Amino acid sequence: IQKSKSCAGISGKSQILFALVFTTRYLDLFTTFISVYNTVMKVIFLICAYITVYMIYGKFRKTFDSENDSFRLEFLLVPVTGLSFLENHSFTPLEILWTFSIYLESVAILPQLFMISKTGEAETITTHYLFFLGLYRALYIANWVWRYYTENFYDQIAVVSGVVQTIFYCDFFYLYVTKVLKGKKLSLPMPV
Repeated sequence: IQKSKSCAGISGKSQILFALVFTTRYLDLFTTFISVYNTVMKVIFLICAYITVYMIYGKFRKTFDSENDSFRLEFLLVPVTGLSFLENHSFTPLEILWTFSIYLESVAILPQLFMISKTGEAETITTHYLFFLGLYRALYIANWVWRYYTENFYDQIAVVSGVVQTIFYCDFFYLYVTKVLKGKKLSLPMPV
């Protein structure tokens, strides 16, 4: 965004959701110290998330496509909030907020995918960003398999949410491989 001086093609609503994901997930910064690395990475994630939101809605708002970034966030926030109260590891505020962040992350990309479906195309840099965001989540699945076999650790909430999120990316992955990697611009067939 900073290099191109534009946030065209980026969903501000998805970025708000990711900032909310990291905020609710990393509240343990105030209660639990794991390591310097862990703390620094959490702070970097939070700073990057909020800087991105600022760039979209502040610094480069003239390039923001608010007309096509029209996904209604309450369609995600209300069910995710309800589910985090119903299905969690323990009914404590931090645990409910952590669970909320896991559930929300699995659907936070939907406003971006909705925006691409409305416009029918995406800039190459946006498609690379989405590919690596999806790859990050797909690699989490590999991590869970590794942890299950090496530590006998299994977190059903994280695994199910991660699989749901990866499924949302599957169609995008196909388009990325068949178009973007062949040097073509990602474009979707538009209904007549």
